[in-house]
Amino acid sequence: MSVTLAAIIIAAVVVALALSRRGDDAPSPQPPVRHSEDHGAGPKDPTVRRSGDRLAGAGPEDPTERRSGDRLAGADPEGPTARPEPRGRPRRGGGKGQPLVSLAAVTALIYLNQVLFTVYVVRVHHGSPAFIARYLPTGWFALADAPWVEAAARWFPAPTVLAPSVLRVQAFLELPFVVLAYLTVCRWFSGSVYRRALRLVPWVAASYTVTFGLIEWSLRNPYTWDDLAIRAAAGLIVPLWTARLSRDAADDARGLPGLLVFAASTLGLGLLILVVYDTALLYNLGHLVARLPIAVAAGTVVAAARAAARVVPKRPPGRGVDSIARSFGWFLVLFFVPALPVRYGLNFGTAYLSAGAGALIVVAAAWYGVRDTFAVTPGDAGAWVRQMAVAVAAGVCGGAAGLLLPGGHTEMRVLQGGAAFFVCAVAACALLDRRNAR
Repeated sequence: MSVTLAAIIIAAVVVALALSRRGDDAPSPQPPVRHSEDHGAGPKDPTVRRSGDRLAGAGPEDPTERRSGDRLAGADPEGPTARPEPRGRPRRGGGKGQPLVSLAAVTALIYLNQVLFTVYVVRVHHGSPAFIARYLPTGWFALADAPWVEAAARWFPAPTVLAPSVLRVQAFLELPFVVLAYLTVCRWFSGSVYRRALRLVPWVAASYTVTFGLIEWSLRNPYTWDDLAIRAAAGLIVPLWTARLSRDAADDARGLPGLLVFAASTLGLGLLILVVYDTALLYNLGHLVARLPIAVAAGTVVAAARAAARVVPKRPPGRGVDSIARSFGWFLVLFFVPALPVRYGLNFGTAYLSAGAGALIVVAAAWYGVRDTFAVTPGDAGAWVRQMAVAVAAGVCGGAAGLLLPGGHTEMRVLQGGAAFFVCAVAACALLDRRNAR
């Protein structure tokens, strides 16, 4: 299995990097021009027609989104010569909803299936999940024993029809759950990153479906063949689903305030995702009461952060913060395809390859982000290197502190550490940008 998973990781990384290279032969941004009304502000890229068109993490986009060079992740801007879209024509896939709304609907279906699964086990298997638990690792099937569950089990008229609630329903819902969660984060970050991520969904669905199928095969049970067929169907349906999502997204993560709000939003959503995995996707509905305070706190953070995202100032950032924002935007795009294989590789015999793949993605994202930043705001490279050294040092200190915080799962500790690294690095860069401006 480790050899197959290693091949999946390598293929996913190659695909992600190859897609990022498509469009690199497009015209590069024109030399920056200083306008008389800037009053000493940094040089501007003339391909940007208004300040709101600059999106964190990516260059300015062709507003028609129809040129071939811009249809793939990483496409360079094509400048102001693009033919404008006629008024009144709807944007492709627009107006059909946000990924967060679809994510909430999928989460509700996951928990509904947990209730039906519990009813099935109580009525058909006398409350014991041993018939399926013996095929899976420890840590699964902590059933809820609340009075309302018993009442629902007694009331349900035909419990045998709930047999598909055992593994099969989750096999379909798991792919849209992870894809929609990732798209939600991308949309919170910037519109250009979100639209580029949407174009990658077919590749992502293929990568994740093969990975899920490999994990299914390693945990063979009486439902494995059903699950493999269901996951294959989900891999075909999810790209069609996401193609109906709206392409519109606000440019929220601009400058220090926007990036801090984005970090809070992502941290809260990540905690909610981990709660869903523990209590629902592992069939541990009995853990829900204990995890409820974490879920409520995380949901409150997300709600407050998204409300703040509408009012925080969106001033153009300094060069240091801009380079971090652009690099992180590229990371979100590049990491989308190999994310799931890399994550499972840490637990299934390819930890070093997963770590190397992650490091390669980080280096590539930093390269693209810095390239884009210097194309728009050229300056002293030596001063920038010194600024980044301070920012990385601050991020490492913050990330180490985040990793040391108590957390139940490895993923939770990594989430805490990553959020602390991001916040500390961005804050240090913002302070140095202000000092350099003075």
